[in-house]
Amino acid sequence: MEPGNLEARVAALETQVRDLDGRVRGSERDAAAARVLAGAADRDVSEIRGELRDFRRATIASFNALRADMNDRFEGMNARFEQVNLGFMEMRGRFDATAAGQQHIVELIQGLIGEQGGNP
Repeated sequence: MEPGNLEARVAALETQVRDLDGRVRGSERDAAAARVLAGAADRDVSEIRGELRDFRRATIASFNALRADMNDRFEGMNARFEQVNLGFMEMRGRFDATAAGQQHIVELIQGLIGEQGGNP
């Protein structure tokens, strides 16, 4: 080490230390800002999770209500179709009875025609 050069070297070291000190302080500020941003992001993620959870619950509740409503409507519709089917069966029975009555009338008329010998 040269004694004459010591002052210049110390001055250079002091300059480097000041530069490093500034850089370290800047890094500390950046780290603090990063922690703040990370905390905000964590809160945002928590809020989004909560909103998604609430949305999911609301959607499930809506689907369950819709399913219950549809089941009620289909049960009502099935009951009405059963009434229609019973009405058709009743009408079919009446039509069959009417047809049988008409057939009996035809047979009676044919019997009368046969007794008269085919002359009107």
